[in-house]
Amino acid sequence: QVQLVEPGGGLVQAGGSLRVSCVASRRTSVSAAMGWLRQASGKEREFVAVISSSGGYTYYADSVKGRFTISRDNAKNTVYLQMNSLKPEDTAVYYCAVRTNYGVAIRTTSAYDYWGQGTQVTVSS
Repeated sequence: QVQLVEPGGGLVQAGGSLRVSCVASRRTSVSAAMGWLRQASGKEREFVAVISSSGGYTYYADSVKGRFTISRDNAKNTVYLQMNSLKPEDTAVYYCAVRTNYGVAIRTTSAYDYWGQGTQVTVSS
């Protein structure tokens, strides 16, 4: 079973940048797309971005497109989420997860499993 840890996160002012990481306990590069999802207080968890196992394909939620970049370093078993031009509405707990269910849409949370513990990102106005 894969275990995911998300170091990073923190407090940043609106317009600023932050990078969060997701480190896997073992190699997940083989046939494992990885996603980032987030959950704001009082709201449902929502899709943010996903990257294919090779890193050659990425897909973003409309709300972060052009501001966030997902990437991965398979040699380090790590996936990154670079967040630029942050807005207060980006405040949430950010989770990484392995895409395991290809029978549902890529944006749905049920497409993912083996969740990390999450890391808090707070954007002040």
